[in-house]
Amino acid sequence: MVAAVGVDGGVRALSPFALSLRALRKNRGRALGKFDLGGLAVEVRPSSDSVWAIIRRKGKGALALRVVYSVLPFECRTRAGADGEALCLEVENEAATYVVSFLAEQDELERVRVTVRLTPKLPLLLPYMPRDLYPLDEDGDPLGSMGKVEACQRGLNTGFVYFHLDKPPFGNVLYLQDLTHLNDYFLATGTTPKEAVGGLWPELGYRLPTPPDTGSAPPCKPLEAGVEVVLSDAILVVRHDAPPHERESARHFLQMLGAAYEMIERPNTEYHDWIDRAERTLHDLKTAPEATIRHYGHRYIHPYTAAEYPDSMVQLSVLAALRAWSKWKGQRDPLEADLEAGLQKFYDPELKTLRRYLPNVGEDKDADAVDSWYLYHPLLNLGLLALDGDETARKLFLDSLDYGIKAAHHFRYEWPVQYHVTDFSVITETAPADGRGQTDVGGIYAWVMLQAFEMTDDKRYLDEARAAIDAAIGLRFDINYQANLTAWGAAACMRLWRITNRDVYLEQSYVYLASFFHNTIIWESRLGHAANYPTFLGVTCLQDAPYMAIYECFDSFSAFERYLADSGPDLEPAARMLISEYCKYALSRAWYYYPDALSPDAIAQEQRENNGHVDRKLSFPLEDLYPDGQEAGQVGQEIYGAGAAFIFASTAYHQVEDAPFLLYANHFVRAIERTGEKALSIGLDGGENCRGDFSLIRLKRKRLPRVQLATSGGDPLRPAASSDDRVEFHVPANGRLTLTWE
Repeated sequence: MVAAVGVDGGVRALSPFALSLRALRKNRGRALGKFDLGGLAVEVRPSSDSVWAIIRRKGKGALALRVVYSVLPFECRTRAGADGEALCLEVENEAATYVVSFLAEQDELERVRVTVRLTPKLPLLLPYMPRDLYPLDEDGDPLGSMGKVEACQRGLNTGFVYFHLDKPPFGNVLYLQDLTHLNDYFLATGTTPKEAVGGLWPELGYRLPTPPDTGSAPPCKPLEAGVEVVLSDAILVVRHDAPPHERESARHFLQMLGAAYEMIERPNTEYHDWIDRAERTLHDLKTAPEATIRHYGHRYIHPYTAAEYPDSMVQLSVLAALRAWSKWKGQRDPLEADLEAGLQKFYDPELKTLRRYLPNVGEDKDADAVDSWYLYHPLLNLGLLALDGDETARKLFLDSLDYGIKAAHHFRYEWPVQYHVTDFSVITETAPADGRGQTDVGGIYAWVMLQAFEMTDDKRYLDEARAAIDAAIGLRFDINYQANLTAWGAAACMRLWRITNRDVYLEQSYVYLASFFHNTIIWESRLGHAANYPTFLGVTCLQDAPYMAIYECFDSFSAFERYLADSGPDLEPAARMLISEYCKYALSRAWYYYPDALSPDAIAQEQRENNGHVDRKLSFPLEDLYPDGQEAGQVGQEIYGAGAAFIFASTAYHQVEDAPFLLYANHFVRAIERTGEKALSIGLDGGENCRGDFSLIRLKRKRLPRVQLATSGGDPLRPAASSDDRVEFHVPANGRLTLTWE
């Protein structure tokens, strides 16, 4: 029996697929090709059943990447590659021809991209495939390597594995598959890349999904003869040093993910009219009987279409977003006053806190049960309203704080999934997926405490925020429970850094960000119905959820806007880029949560029990979109997600006094300065080397003027698209623009 021993001392079984590496160690035959990559040397060699790329750091171990696996005898030869390729190989056996291309780059980090294309010679069923990445010791033996996997692919999220090789001291490694390029293979074989990238030490990397053999019938989806498909598109990013603690590990991860992100295929974004969507949403909130219900003489929001009891999180989520929209419009809508008038009925004067439900909630609900995050999210939105000058919200917010602190102290800043508000007795301790409670509630709690500190200047609240963030140290990549809570935790860390000037909080913000981006989908799926909507840079809402959700999408967008507003030049550039790109793609992708943007056959006919129904005529989003292309809206049509349109519209569009247009940018605008009667200087806060979309939108009963847009260096930018209603430019995502018009 052969076994591998990891850094934790545990014994792990080793498959025969790794043993060919030991044979390769003894076979010092001719290399097929060599090239250098910074401080690394890459050598490509064949074994009896594979072609390997050995990526070696002199005297400090290596990585072995299996680029081709063949159970049939094969021949290898080099061939002329495309411009920029370090090496190109052709591998041929009786069944197929493989073309393997290597692209090597080094700026701040060493990185290599290896793409494998297969052309079958006959209808081809591929067998079980081994994983493709193995850490090696100084002698080229996987058995002697020791290290730790920090994170790997969850579900259908980004296909990556992140680890460090400690013995020998090779450094930090991020391996990522650009799954966008593998869609043709998945569609041809009826497979999905669910948890395809990961593994146990020392057998890591990608395992090509193959059609299952059920025992009753063989796999029946062969690859078509003569049709080329991409089998693998692997990117390896390497740092020479392993991180000393989790905060530096998280920063390395963001930095290396950013380096890989620059190499992958990124789809174009689409412009959508979020102002029109916001106006339609407001109309439906006010007029659709499915949207609201009356209790105690007040108006309350249904969580789903004509379904579920009103609750405080829903009421305040919609109200706070509507307030942002009203401020943008310059006038308050009467619906705001209607919704705010009923808030007091959620307040329990005995417990001195907001409850989830109204006092008259039905007997089919446990009126005392609350999810941990549900206690604090209504307070977050009350805080936003209070800081905007709303005295009703301020009183409710301040009156509820002591209970929120009491809960935090009772659970020692480690909250369960659900408990009773009356006595803190636990209903559900942990989530089945990971055996943990709501690990990121401390982040949203810290944000609420910082709102209280801003309002009162009472150091008690600052101390509470610090205690909650400090308690999460050590969770590493397991900090994420729900995406938007993790985003608010990052924002709280950044705000704490600004207040205290303690670098540990800036660094801890990277831990929250790394956990957030662990759950993103950095690929464009064409599986099933997903072919009709974007998935790129979406985030699955929970640590184990199979779908992207609109509420988590736009609430994370709001948190990140604040994170970047509080940041500065000390922020890790890759963190700025990834956040900005997430928000850019959110503005494009989120449109497809609305049922009128999807074909009827892409929407589930039945929704989760008690979650109402889907009405395509109503401008309320569906809760759920799936990267594997399942029918959307299985959970329901989310009225509590109606705030998405208000947030996107009020953030992405900018009014210009006495101009016949609005400005639209899919990156956050940090400054607009009037430099002349018809001239503006505009600062964008996106990632370096990224592109953004910038448009001028014609106001009603106005005409678009002739405009000139240029970079701060004076380079003119030409319109990418133009019509009577809108002129669009593709612009650098970071830096200043100058706009003039006639």
